[in-house]
Amino acid sequence: MSDDEAVLVIVDAANVVGSVPDGWWRDRRGAAVRLRDSLVPYAAAGLPGLPGPVEIVLVVEGAARGVDSVAGVRVASAPGSGDDLIAELAAAAGPDQECVVVTADRGLRQRVEAYGARCVGPRTVRPLPPASERER
Repeated sequence: MSDDEAVLVIVDAANVVGSVPDGWWRDRRGAAVRLRDSLVPYAAAGLPGLPGPVEIVLVVEGAARGVDSVAGVRVASAPGSGDDLIAELAAAAGPDQECVVVTADRGLRQRVEAYGARCVGPRTVRPLPPASERER
């Protein structure tokens, strides 16, 4: 990985949203929007053990398709399986870019690790506290 290339962080939206039983199933698109918005601070701050900035791609599928990207988080709508798109993105990163996939899906973890990606669980991207609290 080159020094000026940010780590690629691919977030499995369905898996992360589904890891918290908060009624997400009543509004899958809304849940994906809330997740997207909660990821924004990570673009600059990085993830635990992974300093920022990082490039974040949120992969959505099904009823969550069509969620717009925002500054710091690119949203990729899977035309079919979200897992397939995540695997494609991890493969495309190749050996030249460090890639981290956020998912608890064991099958997906095996697929992306075969491409050299590292995996972390959904708890890694719990909402960050406000910047004023992080600076303390």
